[in-house]
Amino acid sequence: MTATSTRRQFLKLSGVGTAGVAAAGLGGLGFDLAFASERVARRKLEGTKTTASICPYCAVGCGTLIQAKHSESSGLTEIVNIEGNPDSPISTGSLCPKGSATFQLAVNPLRITTVKHRKPNATEWDKDGEWDRAKAMDRITELVATTRDAAFVERLPNGKLINQNTNIVALGGATNDNEENYLICKVMRMMGVVRIENQARI
Repeated sequence: MTATSTRRQFLKLSGVGTAGVAAAGLGGLGFDLAFASERVARRKLEGTKTTASICPYCAVGCGTLIQAKHSESSGLTEIVNIEGNPDSPISTGSLCPKGSATFQLAVNPLRITTVKHRKPNATEWDKDGEWDRAKAMDRITELVATTRDAAFVERLPNGKLINQNTNIVALGGATNDNEENYLICKVMRMMGVVRIENQARI
């Protein structure tokens, strides 16, 4: 009787065997693989300042450690690593897949840093540089004010003061920190917005 194996089993066995042979070969040459791995990890964090923080994604509040280092090229302090905080009583150093990818949220060369605007019914974005931050903020302010004024109700027919606006819905984000969500809530209530929600709760 001949034994048969699937392609997946064959690749798994050959991969394990190759890794074992490579590790045994390096160990036989006198290399301390454990020391080398630890040294590589430590090298990345040499000269960094560690700050305890909280993962920004959901309402659980897992603890993180943020390592930052002064960059000679840019002259700025840049984040080089984000990992779980083992001293956190909530997560004890563990992070979910989203929390583990927090570094990519903070440091991402693909992040858009210019204002993108597309006119109503247009199929193409306006040219870069046509809209700067100040112009964009003025336009946003104008639209928010117009939308608020169109449906703002100061008093009910019986004279009761309500200062209510139902034309705007506010949705805070889980990647906003507590202070940002607090300000969003305060500003929305100041404008009479009553439909206020947060993505972390949903």
